[in-house]
Amino acid sequence: MKTDATRGQLDLLLLAVLTAGPAHGYAIIAALRDRSGGTFDLPEGSVYPALHRLEREGLVASTWDRDTGRRRRVYALTETGMVAGQERAAHWHRFARGIGAVLAWGVGPDREPRPGSPAKLNWEAAR
Repeated sequence: MKTDATRGQLDLLLLAVLTAGPAHGYAIIAALRDRSGGTFDLPEGSVYPALHRLEREGLVASTWDRDTGRRRRVYALTETGMVAGQERAAHWHRFARGIGAVLAWGVGPDREPRPGSPAKLNWEAAR
């Protein structure tokens, strides 16, 4: 998926991944890719700036970890981040339901109005 399409949702996606527990950046990127079936295969250049922004906002905290012998930053949700993630997820679900309701009135994948929809009835009447 294009990065432009995910830009407005990236913070929510990162918060959602971190609800499973602390993770380093590469693990977060892998989780986004794996959980989305490859839809969100995002570059580091998109993910790391978003993590830093979430950290500045107090939604994520990071620490340095050397368990693997390499120094790497591990990110975790703060309590504020957990609440923000839940609120943003609820908002997103309401938004997605609204989009679904509007699309149900519109055209289907075949570019013809969906059967039984008001748009289909109008379309058939116009033929």
